Amino acid sequence: MNVKDLLPLEQWILFEKEWNAKSGLDVSVFNTEGIRISNNKEWVNRLCPVIKASDKGQAFICAVAHMNIAAQAFQTKVPVIEECDAGLVKLVVPIIMKETFLGSVGACGLLLEEGEVDSFMVNRTIGIDEEEVEALSNDIGKISMLDIRNLAEEIRKRVELIVERYEAEKS
Repeated sequence: MNVKDLLPLEQWILFEKEWNAKSGLDVSVFNTEGIRISNNKEWVNRLCPVIKASDKGQAFICAVAHMNIAAQAFQTKVPVIEECDAGLVKLVVPIIMKETFLGSVGACGLLLEEGEVDSFMVNRTIGIDEEEVEALSNDIGKISMLDIRNLAEEIRKRVELIVERYEAEKS
């Protein structure tokens, strides 16, 4: 059993696009290994594509944040909101059916209202000049903690509905 058994890939892509439009965040569905299940990409800022284009950025900023937060979400069975090492907000909602972890929904790419990009850390990790990091991040949108918590709950409810529909169809 895996996340693509719950919905076909095309429907997961529509899910990602819908939540991106609603939230302004880059939304992706991940399998149990933390790998995105689709090639759909909706960049919400100019910094993230630069970070992800670097092997070190992908490995030491993006993947590490997702795997750590996804592990917390799986263990607690509830959405988890944290910041990645670059300072951007990261939300992970676990996809669980009958105690089996099937994957997760991740959303990221904005700053919390009081947050800021860690230009020094991004510079040290991927080697681009701090001034360039600041230029790439000067227009990153912000989201309140209340709004991201509400979003997490909305996504959690939608995922729960998807799981319930699947279970009802298989009964």
